[in-house]
Formats: sequence, C-alpha cells, structure tokens
Amino acid sequence: MDSTDKRWAELGELLVHYCSEVKPGERVMIAMGESDSFPLVKAVYGAVVKAGAFPQVQFLSEVLRHSLLRYGNDQQIRWVPEIEAHGMEWADVYFGLRGAHNLHEHWDIPSDRLSLNQAAQGKISSLRWQKTRWCLVRVPNADFAQQAGTDLATITDMFFSACLRDWQAEGARWRRWADALEQVSTIRILGRDTDLRFSVERRKWKVGDGKLNMPDGEIFTAPVTESVDGEIHFEFPGVLAGRLVPGIHLRWQQGRLVEARSASNQQFLEEILQTDPGSSAIGEFGIGTNPALTIFCRDILLDEKICGTAHIALGRAYTECGGTNQSAIHWDIIKDLRTEGAIYADGKLVFERGGFVI
Repeated sequence: MDSTDKRWAELGELLVHYCSEVKPGERVMIAMGESDSFPLVKAVYGAVVKAGAFPQVQFLSEVLRHSLLRYGNDQQIRWVPEIEAHGMEWADVYFGLRGAHNLHEHWDIPSDRLSLNQAAQGKISSLRWQKTRWCLVRVPNADFAQQAGTDLATITDMFFSACLRDWQAEGARWRRWADALEQVSTIRILGRDTDLRFSVERRKWKVGDGKLNMPDGEIFTAPVTESVDGEIHFEFPGVLAGRLVPGIHLRWQQGRLVEARSASNQQFLEEILQTDPGSSAIGEFGIGTNPALTIFCRDILLDEKICGTAHIALGRAYTECGGTNQSAIHWDIIKDLRTEGAIYADGKLVFERGGFVI
C-alpha cells in the first residue's frame, strides 16, 4: 500500500468535512482497524486537528480478537469492551477505519463462541448508532484484494473511485428514487428461487450519500416486520465475523422465519438467527446504487453498495426509517439482481436487471 498516495489526504478531508462535518471543540474517536489502515488514520487525524477538534485513536484487530475467541472463557467472550463502550459516550464523532484482515482468521473458532462474541460487539455498534455521528470505511489492503479475487492496485483504484465522487449530485439523483418509493405501500422481490413480499407503508426511505459509510451508495428502508412473507435466495455468500455462509435461503410466513438453510456453516447461521428475539426478522431492505463498485469483495461495507444489487439485513432496524425491530445483530446479505430478477412496488415494475426503471 502506498502511504504517499495523495488520495488518502483527499479522502481524509472528505470524511472530516463532508461525511461527519467535524466542528471545532468536538471530540473525535478514530478506530484504527489493523495496521494497514494507518495512511487513512494519519489523514483523518490531521484533518481533525486542522478542524479544531480533539482526536483520540484506538487500535482494533481481528488478529487480537482471535486470541480472545480461542482462549477466553464464556464470561470474557460475552464481555462488552468497557473502554469502547465509554468511547461511544465520550465521542461526538466516530470514524471506524477498518483495515481488511484474513477472512479465515477465525477458522478454528466454534460457531457458538463466535456468535456469542458477535452479540457483544453488536452492543457496541448499537451505542455507536445511538450516541455519535459516525462513518465507517473499509480500507483496502493485500488481504482485501485476495478475498475479492483481484490485485491490490485494481481494488484500491475501485475503492478511491467509489469514494471520491460528487456526493451532492449523486445523492440528489438517488433521493429522487427514494422519494418515489416513499409513495408506495408494498415491495415484492422476484428472482432466482425468490418471491419475497412485505409492506413499507408509512416507512421512510433513506439515501446513503456518504454520511455514514464511505464508499456509500444505497437507498434503504425498514419493512413492517409482521408483513414479511415469502422466500429469498442469495447468490452471494453471507459474511459475518469472518465466517462465510454460502447458498443462504430464507423463508418467512406472516413475519415469522420458518426456514433457514445454507450450503455450509448451517450451525453458525442458526446460532446467529437465535441470538435474540429480533435476530430472525428483516430489519432493513436496501438497493445498491454506487456505479463505481462492480467487484464482489466479500465485505458488506462495499458489497451492499454495488449498483444493481439488493440486500436485506437480519436483526436491528433503523429507527429513522420507522423500523421497530430490535436486536444485537444487523447482518446484511446481498442478492445479485444485475442479470436476473426484478423489484415491484405496489405491483408496478420499478427495478429490473440491475437498474431502476422509474
């Protein structure tokens, strides 16, 4: 990774001044995930100082987490990290600069231990949502390129192209689509082994225009939980806590999950769905809109933004959309609609073969 690449500084300025609008005197937590994220940490730190705010850096790593998962007792695995939790109370702004890691880092961890710790991490995420203005970034590195099945230069260029955009113009275009969908009551998704229906009546549609994730690019809402009916198959594997779950197929009846199967890691899937009463419900439905993202990277922060895909999130709903479902889990899983599938709103075709027709 080229730490002298001037695009890091440009991205740091974008994160501080556009994404989170850091103000003088504010307290800013910068979570540095893996050592490869340092070039962006340095850029953000400098931009925060120049903005007159107070930056604090914490270091997080899946390599370190693996030691907890492997050697910790049940109490330690269930532990909600206290300093991280306090950081969400302390900070006005939170930047999660998450360097990629070996996707198979936790290959030897039993799924029950992994799901217990994921629930604890979910409580930290909930505090972040509730207490701070936040923005998450997945910082590309060699591990990231490998899991995406490409080279570092290609994936880095895609990353910067997807980040350094005219966000006001992009957001205005996507907001027109969201405004149109806000007038409808029902959504139906059709595709390969898929016919899923739910109500979005009186729910808000929000636009991901670079304020919460970078790169961004999605429009999303919160389905009415009890209205979800039908089935959905996912062409892309679900990815959570470093565990790949391919071939996921889910089916609901009147809001209740009645079938959940996968091609492998079935036990992990079932344990995540049993995390708490809300973890088997759909908390979010979204559509990816970023035209610069074309490669499936096995990383939700980018994959859910791929233009022409749709995704649902199991678990916690966004209250700003009117969602009510509560859970420690928020697990986005991607469905590819670029070559097959369609979305109907109130019975009218609005999205087909990867593009809006409204």
